[in-house]
Amino acid sequence: MKKKHLRWLLPLAALPVLWLLYWGMGRDTYVLPSPMAGQVAPEFQLVDFQGDTLRLADMQDKVVILNFWASWCVPCRSEHPVLVRTERTWDSTEVVLLGVVYQDSKANAERFLAEFGGEWTHVLDPTQRTAIDYGVYGVPETFFIGRDGRISHKKVGPVTWELVRHQVDSLLAAPGAPATAASAGGAP
Repeated sequence: MKKKHLRWLLPLAALPVLWLLYWGMGRDTYVLPSPMAGQVAPEFQLVDFQGDTLRLADMQDKVVILNFWASWCVPCRSEHPVLVRTERTWDSTEVVLLGVVYQDSKANAERFLAEFGGEWTHVLDPTQRTAIDYGVYGVPETFFIGRDGRISHKKVGPVTWELVRHQVDSLLAAPGAPATAASAGGAP
């Protein structure tokens, strides 16, 4: 009688383990919850490759795609054609694609862009303060910011054309009242 119970005990004990494996394998490991979604995007003041200062406030009333990348990043290379297509698809008066060079040098970034293309604006974040303010874990990471100045979506890992198109089209269709520090409940 005891052997009969043991025969069923092992398969029953394996069920929770199999369920955990099934649940874990079906999850997208690049999806990390972001407390920034819906929040006013942190202001920054960074220098582009020409030495000009650029602030997020300079892009008010535009959809902003803020892409943190590096020349040494293999997934950044795989997403780069999507960003090239993105830059060519929307008018820069409505949508701004901004590359933030993450833990890399200007010279390396310029070599990468000379090889793979990329005519949009790229800025340097030498102290990594902007990356910290945005909660960047690594690269690539992309933030979609609406005309209202709020972060609508954060993508960890390479973006796809479907994601970019969906996010940008949704943000362009949304009402664009600019968010202010007062309406957001404090300074960004």
